[in-house]
Amino acid sequence: MTAHADNASLPFNPQHPVPHTSHLAHPGTPLLEAHGVVKRYGKFVALHGVDLTVQPRTVHSVIGPNGAGKTTLFHTLTGTTGVSGGTVVFNGHDVTAEADHQRVQRGIARSFQVTSLFANLSVRENLRLAAQGVKRAGAFDLWHPPSGARAHNDVVDGVLERMALTRFANQTAGVLSHGQQRRLEVGMALAAQPLAIFLDEPTSGMGVDDLDEMKRMIRGLRDDYTVVLIEHNMNIVMDISDTVTVMQLGRVLVEGTPDAVRNDERVRRAYLGNMITGGRA
Repeated sequence: MTAHADNASLPFNPQHPVPHTSHLAHPGTPLLEAHGVVKRYGKFVALHGVDLTVQPRTVHSVIGPNGAGKTTLFHTLTGTTGVSGGTVVFNGHDVTAEADHQRVQRGIARSFQVTSLFANLSVRENLRLAAQGVKRAGAFDLWHPPSGARAHNDVVDGVLERMALTRFANQTAGVLSHGQQRRLEVGMALAAQPLAIFLDEPTSGMGVDDLDEMKRMIRGLRDDYTVVLIEHNMNIVMDISDTVTVMQLGRVLVEGTPDAVRNDERVRRAYLGNMITGGRA
């Protein structure tokens, strides 16, 4: 079965599940704010006082050449690693000192550049575990069968439909195509019912047909979620982003709309050139 056939028979459904937007502390204000974030590894400084503001229900892309600090910034924003300086505020709460699992409970979910799934478990069980793991109470309860509320059927069924994975619900994750696995990983983030989803190169390794499907999916997420995206595919970035932040050597070089970034001389000089400017470097 080809990826094209999968996508044609399983149209993207943008309707389910919807996050708990009532949990927005201050509607109309930034959902995420990073101020002067510094990250040091010994004598090496990976982030030099980065400022970032992400508005709710937007797609905010972070781009830059290898070594720019994009993934390190993601780690500090999601709590995977601590900061050496600066602050991170999410939904009105200072989360700078909070661990990643605490930030998950506040409404932050992420996918990783390398696909991270339970390959021997079914698609449904992958999603159920993701939903179960949000709250500490019962997160590691592996002794009772997943029945009733513990099955999280409403959440799981909604994610399956939204990610066009319903027909694969009972298949093991390891037999899915690469594009389907990437959709499942995003679906696991959605199963946490977050306010913000951090996607680290979600199109990595995808074929052309899968790219189009993932682009439509990410664009649709903006209706219900805030999306923070690291992506090297500039066509996708420029098509779906509301705001683009360009990083270079651990600093923010430029931030603005896709058109503003595309036409910025500093960006062209830094690294993008013809790849983003259509030959106007």
